[in-house]
Amino acid sequence: MPSVSDSDELIFFVNGKKVVEKSPDPEVNLLFYLRKVLRLTGTKYGCGGGGCGACTVMVSRYDPKSKKIQYPFLGPGYALGERLAKCHGTQCGFCSPGMVMSIYTLLRNHPEPTPDQITEALGGNLCRCTGYRPIVESVKTFSPGSTVCQMKGSGQCCMDPDEGSFVSREEKICTKLYDKDEFQPLDPSQEPIFPPELIRMAEDPDKRRLTFRGPRTTWFVPVTLEDLLELKASYPKAPLVMGNTAVGPSIKFKGEFYPVFISPLRFPELHLVKNTENGATIGAGQSLAQLKDALDFLVSEQPKEKTKTFHALLKHLRTLAGPQIRNMAVRYLFFYKLSHSVYPFSVTEGEQQIPFDGAFFEGSPETNLKPEWVVVSVSIPYTTQWHFVAGLRLAQRQENAVAIVNAGMSVEFEEGTNTIKDLQMFFGSVAPKVVSASQTCKQLIGRQWDDQMLSDACRWVLEEIRIPAAAQGGMVEYRRTLIVSLLFKFYLKVRRWLNKMDPQKFPDIPEKFVSALDDFPIETPQGIQMFQCVDPNQPQQDPVGRPVMHQSAIKHTTGEAIFIDDMPPLDQELFLAVVTSTRAHAKITSLDASEALACPGVVDVITAEDVPGENNHSGEIFYAQDEVICVGQIVCAVAADTYAHAKEAAKRVRIAYDDVEPVIITIEQALEHNSFLSSEKKIEQGNVEYAFEHVDQVIEGEIHVEGQEHFYMETQSILAIPQAEDKEMVLHLGTQFPTHVQVTGVLQRPWDKLLCSLALQFPAYLTRIRKVIKGTSDVPSGSSGTTKAKITIVVYHRDLLATLSQFHSSGLPRTPILCVCNLMEDEAFCNRVISHRTGRPIRFILERSADMLITAGRHPLLGKYKIGFMNNGEIKAADVEYYVNGGCTPDESEMVIEFIVLKSENAYSIPNFRCRGRACKTNLPSNTAFRGFGFPQATVVVEAYVTAVASKCNLLPEEVKEINMYKQTSKTAYKQTFNPEPLRRCWKECLEKSSFYARKQAAEEFNKKNYWKKRGLAVVPMKYSIGMPIAFYNQAAALVHIYLDGSVLLTHGGCELGQGLYTKMIQVASRELNIPQSYVHLSETSTVTVPNAVFTAGSLGTDVNGKAVQNACQILLDRLSPIIRKNPKGKWKEWVAKAFEESISLSATGYFKGYQTNMDWEKEEGDAYPYYVYGAACSEVEVDCLTGAHKLLRTDIFMDAAFSINPALDIGQVEGAFVQGMGFYTIEELKYSPEGVLHSRGPDDYKIPTVTEIPEELYVSLVHSRNPIAIYSSKGLGEAGMFLGSSVLFAIYDAVTAARRERGMSDTFPMNSPATPEVIRMSCTDQFTDMIPRDDPSTFTPWSIHVS
Repeated sequence: MPSVSDSDELIFFVNGKKVVEKSPDPEVNLLFYLRKVLRLTGTKYGCGGGGCGACTVMVSRYDPKSKKIQYPFLGPGYALGERLAKCHGTQCGFCSPGMVMSIYTLLRNHPEPTPDQITEALGGNLCRCTGYRPIVESVKTFSPGSTVCQMKGSGQCCMDPDEGSFVSREEKICTKLYDKDEFQPLDPSQEPIFPPELIRMAEDPDKRRLTFRGPRTTWFVPVTLEDLLELKASYPKAPLVMGNTAVGPSIKFKGEFYPVFISPLRFPELHLVKNTENGATIGAGQSLAQLKDALDFLVSEQPKEKTKTFHALLKHLRTLAGPQIRNMAVRYLFFYKLSHSVYPFSVTEGEQQIPFDGAFFEGSPETNLKPEWVVVSVSIPYTTQWHFVAGLRLAQRQENAVAIVNAGMSVEFEEGTNTIKDLQMFFGSVAPKVVSASQTCKQLIGRQWDDQMLSDACRWVLEEIRIPAAAQGGMVEYRRTLIVSLLFKFYLKVRRWLNKMDPQKFPDIPEKFVSALDDFPIETPQGIQMFQCVDPNQPQQDPVGRPVMHQSAIKHTTGEAIFIDDMPPLDQELFLAVVTSTRAHAKITSLDASEALACPGVVDVITAEDVPGENNHSGEIFYAQDEVICVGQIVCAVAADTYAHAKEAAKRVRIAYDDVEPVIITIEQALEHNSFLSSEKKIEQGNVEYAFEHVDQVIEGEIHVEGQEHFYMETQSILAIPQAEDKEMVLHLGTQFPTHVQVTGVLQRPWDKLLCSLALQFPAYLTRIRKVIKGTSDVPSGSSGTTKAKITIVVYHRDLLATLSQFHSSGLPRTPILCVCNLMEDEAFCNRVISHRTGRPIRFILERSADMLITAGRHPLLGKYKIGFMNNGEIKAADVEYYVNGGCTPDESEMVIEFIVLKSENAYSIPNFRCRGRACKTNLPSNTAFRGFGFPQATVVVEAYVTAVASKCNLLPEEVKEINMYKQTSKTAYKQTFNPEPLRRCWKECLEKSSFYARKQAAEEFNKKNYWKKRGLAVVPMKYSIGMPIAFYNQAAALVHIYLDGSVLLTHGGCELGQGLYTKMIQVASRELNIPQSYVHLSETSTVTVPNAVFTAGSLGTDVNGKAVQNACQILLDRLSPIIRKNPKGKWKEWVAKAFEESISLSATGYFKGYQTNMDWEKEEGDAYPYYVYGAACSEVEVDCLTGAHKLLRTDIFMDAAFSINPALDIGQVEGAFVQGMGFYTIEELKYSPEGVLHSRGPDDYKIPTVTEIPEELYVSLVHSRNPIAIYSSKGLGEAGMFLGSSVLFAIYDAVTAARRERGMSDTFPMNSPATPEVIRMSCTDQFTDMIPRDDPSTFTPWSIHVS
């Protein structure tokens, strides 16, 4: 191959600045180039596959033919970033630049976007921590018309208090979270112009082939079709790359390598759009977005009867992938390689035309594409009057998800009849390639389009298309059901169409079937957020109680916030890649790293033998030694000069295993083998056994709740920098427990030598923090304490002892970062593990797939219950057992099960109550802390058995809930006294304001009129405990300095995780010192200033740190008070200057001892929590009984906030938690193989909610109450809203129950979580689920299993 010096120059512009790359390497992608070469780190690396939207940029192109500039996705304006920030549309900020770029591109193409355009533009960006609503709201501000409630056009808000409201007349309710008058206008004239130089280059008539040569690959850009054909003949195996949405992922995720690429972007033959007499011919190089535009135009120009195929395509194109992918992916792959849609088209091959028919998809020799051929165009024929075409698909979520099953179907009738003349049916995702049901279609030619034909078609198509029982992707019975369900939908559509053609000859379908014809529409969400207005007499300067913008929001939206991998490269920096176990339980018989050590750039391979201290801390194993106990356990790590070198070398480490029995993956297997991580925890009150003997009815059941992936946008990351002077080390990493970062053991260093500069966002959701953490421990150098480096760098993630502090997302999974410390330990260790004294910095950024494999997440849970109750619905006795799948090591499983047991009542007073819980030990990666800390799983069981009681009593679940709910000051089962008045208020407000009973009746009427779609409603109450049952975990400290210019520097022990803790602390300081917020600067959390800080967790961040900040400010104000009394009309700066002159200290430490909580497990009693947060949520859904899809129509949330310090932040926490909970209970599904291998390792396989999943209508109310023990009578709201997402789960089951009841089935059935489309569809048993073939479970090994 010619040398790199033969390469052409690459010229382009970035943010208006010209870039000339002399020797572009084809293996360097745009994201890497922007971040690592140009150092434009606002564009983030989230998943590396285009599935999350964090890397979104806008690429502008000039089309010399149309003379137009195209602005597809692939220098955001400040105005839109400002609006996103001021509308509170950012929390952690990692996804914000991608959001801004999506919005920016939308506004460049549509300056006044419609609601549909807004929703579509955001469909490829993930940000469940905000709940999406404020992001949508920020973009709506650019649209004409109001962004506030538009209910029924009455001009009166549906949520306004009425005479019967529980809102007192003194409490004025506000709904305004931002001031539109503060927005800067969007001025397109200030945007960069398209560079004239690039226009001249595009219009150059003498363009030549471009060749870009890298060290290993060559990239050709031909300029003519002849040139392209010549290159294809010379390199027949070279892939044609247009948008790189197929080849790129195969290289990144499958390790494929191509020495030559051909990119035919520069000539018009591949981009034509031609309307002919028989149809449309569209160039094969058009992107899917361009295809959509072309089809939209053709549909507008042609009669509807001719464009049925076009309409079917447009329907698919709306939800296929995200807009970023649609803007880059080309249509030929859409039709063929990716198999997302299957229709009868033809492909033009020079002088040849190859039809996309059954023979093509079956691989007939005469239709095979030869390697040297080039697909030039795709011809889409017009349909005739008696020809009908439809596309159908079902995916895990409505948008940006690969289909579980999709289908393209076409039928042509003899004119004027319903006699089948031609029939074609193609199915995708049922086999490795698209499958044609050709034999079924042949047998149906000449048949009448009637019910008998349908019956035969279903039977024959199931015989022809056989999905193996162990097929990849699983869901085998569901996919079989979808084949015939989608066929039935097509049958109904055609029946309806025939009726429209001739109502006299062809009878219409039953009216109850009509709703089955259409998929759920994608609506732009809207709603209202309600909170208590501040007292009109409160000084304007006082920010407490006001919706203040997150203090880092502008930095988030402009990309200025610095995350770990945004930090500049360091001299002699090394990179790490880990080697993980491929077996769940096995002995390591050999480990050969010789081939890896011989790879270019490799410095060393680190194993357990290289750990200078202990390799095990309290059961947490750092590197596997002799034995592996889960798939994904770290065995060794490779250090190299680049990440690419480290990753390639890691593949060459050879490990041999001998399997060990038993391999325990599920809770059931753990129970069978008596495998546990901890002893049983129990609380009990009353006489349970006696009560069971004196009730009217007793029911028993069990509920399975699967786990959840944290899916933080920034993966686990660390940068370790050794300091030669004083042998210190600086660590940049994410934590909510800075003190634990200092703990020594493996590093064998005193705490004051380990400096942790947390210049990062917590890997899930952390705003920009620049912290230097330095301890003051007396531990001598070289001591071998009881704490190890796993704690130093990892266990602060695992040993959180609680969940996030007012945090919107996840707990902290453990990270495999010990290897960083191993390399950096000291000179002697470096001599041993690196072979020379380097002391080089180490950067370790986990890939998304490795992060998901290694770190695990929320505990799967099995709940078993026995409930005794009276016929009126009153529950007299409950005996509940909980088991969680803890994984292979202790982690936080014991504390999770303690929290589950303590919180197991939820909102119900059951006089005879027993709850037991235990954590199971399995061969999975250890599950860990997660938002809600067990409560979201456990209370599903509670709500499930209450619903089961209601079914037995022929009552609404809401009626039974009210009967058994706490009604007056009471004691919990562990004997803690509390007042449930706020609970009752939230419950009643929710029922009334949501119009629950009226809407329930309307849903029942809807269900009577619709057989294949059903609606359901559910209301869930919540009593959520805040904080920890251990008193010293509730303490906090702060440090406040006042400078001579009057400015205030504030720091405290809490960690900003995106939840707005820093913002609230500024508000507290502003009020206490009676100064504007602008005077207060908050310095990053640091143990230099605040030592021994406890974790930011348990929703206590604002509570405890706010008290500490308040204490420090009050100390300072007391010192200033004599000066103020002498000069009461003076100004703040004058008082400060005078205090300095009088030698008064202007620095103070504040301290809060913490809430004095306790729990005695032997006595089964205690004051375990300082207070409770109460709430209620009502959700309404509609389900498609034929496919299992569901649509969330409306949610009303009422959350007891007491007095909100910052309503914007608190509402953001509630909404974000709700959406995360909704995802947990519905579409987020972890899939493990029976051997313990996690299949779902990225956004392609694991689906969190997108903007299309949130409620069409979302109403959130912060209910006012009193909480005198907390700062300003506030409450911590970070985690509580997670459980309210279960209102969606129970609304789904309400709808499914209606379907089952109509079909004559039992309305009591397992209410397991998540309620995925598969679960919903297979619960709606009907003739189609009955006809599918079923396999004997003993004859095959399934692709995936449930582990709860």
